[in-house]
Amino acid sequence: MAKSPEAFRSISEAATEVGVPQHVLRFWETKFAFVAPVKRAGGRRFYRPEDIDILKGVRRLLHEEGLTLKGVARLHKAQGIKRILGQEAIGPEPEVPVPEMPVRPAVPPAATGLSPDQRQRLAEVLRDIEAAQSRLEAALSR
Repeated sequence: MAKSPEAFRSISEAATEVGVPQHVLRFWETKFAFVAPVKRAGGRRFYRPEDIDILKGVRRLLHEEGLTLKGVARLHKAQGIKRILGQEAIGPEPEVPVPEMPVRPAVPPAATGLSPDQRQRLAEVLRDIEAAQSRLEAALSR
């Protein structure tokens, strides 16, 4: 006879349903405060249906989306349990349009009032800014 969908699950049943070994569930309990099954006498763990959903969300984030343990903890802290459950947008953040920055040529040689050393330094600063812009665009496109 099959259990009711609302019935508590033992750790072996939960592990089978989530698709990970039992020791992984115990490990996740030590890493994530939001993974908290009911413990009965003798330390036996029983998982509620919502616990199973949370564990499946953690598994998805770690194994499919490639987050680290710290990444999942940060995600929970920043966006809450709904994000762990997958009820919020999954994947990259929604794209925010980045205004196109005109590509400017290096400092023009006829820049008034600047010495050759100042023009050189200004050109270096401009290259640094453009490199930072490229890194930012690459980070936003992930």
